[in-house]
Amino acid sequence: MKKRANKVLEEEETLCCCEYVNQHGERSHVAACCCDCEDLDDACDRFFKRESQKPESLSQVADVVTDRIRVPWLWGGARKVDLTVIPPLVILPILLHLAAFHFLLGMVVLTALPGLVLWYYYFTHRKKGRTLFFLSLALFSLAYMYYLFITEVHPRGDVGLVQLAVVTVGVIFTLAALIHTKRDPGIVRPNQEDVHSTVTYYSPLADRDAAVNGGRQDVMMTVANRAGSSEQSIVEQKESSRRNWCPVCRVGRPPRAGHCRICGVCVLRLDHHCVWINSCVGQANHRSFLLTLVLFLLTSLYGISLVLQSVCPRQNLFTALLYCPGVYNQYSTALCFTCAWYSSIVTGGLLHLLVVQVINVSYNVTEREARIALREKTARSAFWGLIVDTGVYSRGFRANWTEFMNMTDKMNPPSPAPTDLV
Repeated sequence: MKKRANKVLEEEETLCCCEYVNQHGERSHVAACCCDCEDLDDACDRFFKRESQKPESLSQVADVVTDRIRVPWLWGGARKVDLTVIPPLVILPILLHLAAFHFLLGMVVLTALPGLVLWYYYFTHRKKGRTLFFLSLALFSLAYMYYLFITEVHPRGDVGLVQLAVVTVGVIFTLAALIHTKRDPGIVRPNQEDVHSTVTYYSPLADRDAAVNGGRQDVMMTVANRAGSSEQSIVEQKESSRRNWCPVCRVGRPPRAGHCRICGVCVLRLDHHCVWINSCVGQANHRSFLLTLVLFLLTSLYGISLVLQSVCPRQNLFTALLYCPGVYNQYSTALCFTCAWYSSIVTGGLLHLLVVQVINVSYNVTEREARIALREKTARSAFWGLIVDTGVYSRGFRANWTEFMNMTDKMNPPSPAPTDLV
């Protein structure tokens, strides 16, 4: 087995830029992407013969197509391309240019586009599948809006170099914050130290003082301890260890940690899985996630204001989106106006996300904890669920924000090894 693995590694190291090892472990070339596709041939034969397709034939064809669509790479051979990256690159420019022809088309497109995105979100969220569609849409939207700002708005002469520089710096800072956010959400890793005489139980129960000993309960596995412990405490300890033990990651989760079924890992102080960054938001990247939202919103609002001042100079800035006469007389101004509307819709959605995040931090509750508390009806909610107070970790507005800003990237108590839980 080791010889076979070493052989595969040696083959991968000697691959040229256009070669790769396919899903069957065979060496292949990107130029042969349409050759020897037995699954596709079988599906086509059944189609032309009017025979029913096999239940697994379509999935097999999709796996083959996904495996063969690759781009040449200098190191390690050709790299696989996720097909979910491609649709935003094609759909967004087409729809925005189509919406610029007439205001009725603009209303239809700008209404259908968010609906399509929401439908795909709930479709993938229900299947707990991981996709790069939303990350691709977010990055391409930012890049495409900046491209149109340079090519369509700036040449009109209403935007100076200083204003262009401010927008450029805002885009760069937003991308830098996004890269830092995607580095590591704070994955729970098993403790490598062997613990022989102590069994560690992590208990996030509200009736326990989690501030003592980092939220841990150390029980010495001695004869005297076993004889003196009551049956009720043993049951509570077993229930606590069962509840905090993750059978998938094989780790004991500290308080407020959770398992993400999309990423397949346990994350410290898990808030939620954000599809727009294709990563979890946890203890290690929560602050940078909020910083990314703030930088994007400031850059977007400033850019939208510059665009509206350029295409609707005679209108008030707050009413220009709703009433801008003559904006569809020229295609260039109509395209800028349509992009301003699209950016406003995206900005509104992210502004709502930022407001929810700020409220949750103020009450020291994560999005995951809020959903669980609302489902179990153990929290107080107001304003249609916008404000959720579980009353477990909140210590006041100032103390909550101080704790949030002083969070470390790593957990304070180490995660127990699999041998620690019995």
